Amino acid sequence: MQIENVLLLIVGALAAGGFVGIFLRRKLAESQIASAEMVAAQIVEDAKREGDTIRKEAVIQAKDVVLEAKSEWEKESRELRREIQSQEKRLLQREEHLDRKALQVDGREEELAQRERVLPQLEEKIRHREKEAETLVSQQAEKLEKISGMTAEEAKNFLIASMESEARHDGAKRIKQIEDEAKETADKKAKEILALAIQRYAGDYVAEKAVSVVPLPSDEMKGRIIGREGRNIRAIEAATGIDLIIDDTPEAVIISGFNPVRREVARLTLERLVADGRIHPARIEEVVAKATLEVDEAIREAGEQATFDVGVHGIHPEIIKLIGRLRYRTSYGQNVLQHSLEVAFLCGIMASELGINVKQAKRAGLLHDIGKAVDHEIEGSHAVIGADLARKYGESPKIVHALAAHHEDEKPETVLAVLVQAADALSGARPGARREMLETYVKRLEDLERIGTSFQGVYSCYAIQAGREIRVLVSSEEVSDVQSHILAKDIARKIEAEMTYPGQIKVNVIRETRATEYAK
Repeated sequence: MQIENVLLLIVGALAAGGFVGIFLRRKLAESQIASAEMVAAQIVEDAKREGDTIRKEAVIQAKDVVLEAKSEWEKESRELRREIQSQEKRLLQREEHLDRKALQVDGREEELAQRERVLPQLEEKIRHREKEAETLVSQQAEKLEKISGMTAEEAKNFLIASMESEARHDGAKRIKQIEDEAKETADKKAKEILALAIQRYAGDYVAEKAVSVVPLPSDEMKGRIIGREGRNIRAIEAATGIDLIIDDTPEAVIISGFNPVRREVARLTLERLVADGRIHPARIEEVVAKATLEVDEAIREAGEQATFDVGVHGIHPEIIKLIGRLRYRTSYGQNVLQHSLEVAFLCGIMASELGINVKQAKRAGLLHDIGKAVDHEIEGSHAVIGADLARKYGESPKIVHALAAHHEDEKPETVLAVLVQAADALSGARPGARREMLETYVKRLEDLERIGTSFQGVYSCYAIQAGREIRVLVSSEEVSDVQSHILAKDIARKIEAEMTYPGQIKVNVIRETRATEYAK
């Protein structure tokens, strides 16, 4: 009984607790709902305020954009108005300028119209004056005929005859004056003719090159000449001062150098080394020393032979060596020693024709280019260098002056200096003496023909004799016989003024008249 009561109490208590729990959960739910509604209301309120703020900002930005666009439009409008005003101003100026031009044109038209109205009157006056002048002239002629007792034709013939007589008298006086001047300058003119005639002399010469070629027995020798790591070729170049060129040329080595004496030493050295077969630095130095002595001896012998050939004696040994060195020197492809011998012979021939000291002339001609033997070692013109060397080794003042003046470094003051100068020009300018580049040669011929055809009346011009002569063909209708002589002189003067050339150039002006008729 008690147990049942207890159970009932427990069940009643549980039921009461369940009702309380339900009540509490309902209260809690109601509280959460109320809180959520408050939060929702707060969110809605915040959203409204944020929307108002965004709307206000958008309105402000829109106003700013409108203001900026309005400002830009106003600026463009102002610029457009200024440009329109500027164009209107320019148009007004142009209109004013055109108005002024129109007024000027109207004024000129009016002036021209006035001149046209006056011109017939002026022409009538001129014709009237001409008739009056003709009448006066005829009256004066009649009076002169009555006074002189001669007709106009007779007076004309008398005047021509008197002028012819006077011209003959003046011509005779002029001829006499020319003959007297010719007699005074005959000796000088004869010397010039003799000097120009010597151009016919043309001796042999040897054209040297800037390189020498040494033949080899086989291409295997090239490797021995080069040596291990190139020591042999370096030793040869160091001892001789030249360059060895070993390329694909079969069985040959090229020796290149501007100093012809060193090139000759190197050539002899290489030939002996190849023939001997022993090629190493010590042997190279030994052979170079021997070759140098041999070349020095050959130079001395060449100088002595040259002095013997020319026939001059008593020259200082050092000058003889310088003359021998010219054997290995070239100028424009012409061997300088051969050139010096030519100049010596030419000087001797001209001196004998002119009656001056022949030996002295030959001596000056032989020594005139000794400066070229050392001009690569001493600064200055080879003429001045040669004169200084001649003075140093005891040559006479006349010889020294002739050497210094042969290229106008000094003004020629003696006949000997002029002879050396002329002989030097003749030896260098004669055909075949020097090599000349084809382009330079063709250009010189073209310039000669251009100058010849630049004169009026010339229809053709030809450069012949390697540029030593030009033949100018002129039209007989435009150029007379007398004018042809003047034309030849004018062409010669223009050639002298515009061109540089050795020797002289002959100008031949040819005028031909052809008469043609047909027999029927």
